[in-house]
Amino acid sequence: MNFETHIPTQFIFGAGRRHEIARLVAGWGRRCLIVSGKDGRRGEWLTRQLTDSGLHILHAQVTAEPTLTVIEEIARQVRGSKINFIIGSGGGAVIDAAKAVAGLVPNRRPLLDYLEVIGSGRKLEHPAKPWLAVPTTGGTGAEATQNAVISVPERGVKASLRHPSLFARAAVIDPELTLSLPPSLTATTGMDALTQLIEAYVSARANPFTDALCAEGVRLVARSLTVSFHHGGDLAARTELSLAAWWSGIALAQAGLGAAHGFAAPIGGKFPDIPHGGVCAALLAPVMLANIQALSSRQPSHPALARYRDIAVWLTGKNSAAAADGVARARELVAELKIPRLSAYGITAADHDSLIVSARQASSMKSNPVELTTGELKKILTDAW
Repeated sequence: MNFETHIPTQFIFGAGRRHEIARLVAGWGRRCLIVSGKDGRRGEWLTRQLTDSGLHILHAQVTAEPTLTVIEEIARQVRGSKINFIIGSGGGAVIDAAKAVAGLVPNRRPLLDYLEVIGSGRKLEHPAKPWLAVPTTGGTGAEATQNAVISVPERGVKASLRHPSLFARAAVIDPELTLSLPPSLTATTGMDALTQLIEAYVSARANPFTDALCAEGVRLVARSLTVSFHHGGDLAARTELSLAAWWSGIALAQAGLGAAHGFAAPIGGKFPDIPHGGVCAALLAPVMLANIQALSSRQPSHPALARYRDIAVWLTGKNSAAAADGVARARELVAELKIPRLSAYGITAADHDSLIVSARQASSMKSNPVELTTGELKKILTDAW
């Protein structure tokens, strides 16, 4: 019962709440940078709303996972424009890019100096620019975290820029923005949220606050993800999925993650075109199974075993479900959502050893409920491959 939480962001949630953004940012300044995805037309409503309120708008587009080069170039371009704040409107990659730009604009060192794991891990000398998150997918929860994930393909990794000032000043989570999300993205982002909720719930750093979010969040995803996949215009399901995704971000920021995300970081770094949520989905059941087996054999009284039974009940809706039933249901979800195995993305058996070495260094692996052996980690990749 000893834990801390730090959530300085103002969250505005609900259908139609995007129409309040101009009023929300009134007083933040008159010059704004909007970071959006590759289809700039999806954000025209935001530009109109802010322009009509008298703001001067600059634009930056992020067409893939943000890289060192992309973030540094955007920061360089906007430093002389005296922007007052930044809005990231899009999926997790866009929101992470906006977050990273907000951090780098006031800080002049190369971005690598501030990155964890592969960089110097320096703290930002100056607080980040204020920024607003407007997620358009029900998935990553990036609007609720203090780290921006940056892809470094030349090093074959993803690494985080992390600082308390990188929490968004505010986030507007409007489920209506997810109604046009295609089924494939609905599937991968939704499975990312589910993986985050499950991993945070069994994490070595779990606490009563995150437990409550994860428990209800898993239930929400269990009943809304497949509905959103098959019936994208169902606002009630989209609302539940957006809520669960937001909570997954809070949970991971406060409690950490586990081996699925530990593998996802080096896989995403080495294969940057692979959707992050697809990787997490392919790994979720194999990691659950490996953790359950390792805990059962080495730490049978570990509380995470009971938590895996909780997860099974929530995923299946059956009070009699055992931990293994949760693993089976996770596999069924991946199949129903048509998410491929890792081999479909070009990962080969020859990549497994190097991915295991890199995964061991990932920050997410440190909060896995049990330390997994090299053999167990290899079995996870084989199972997901």
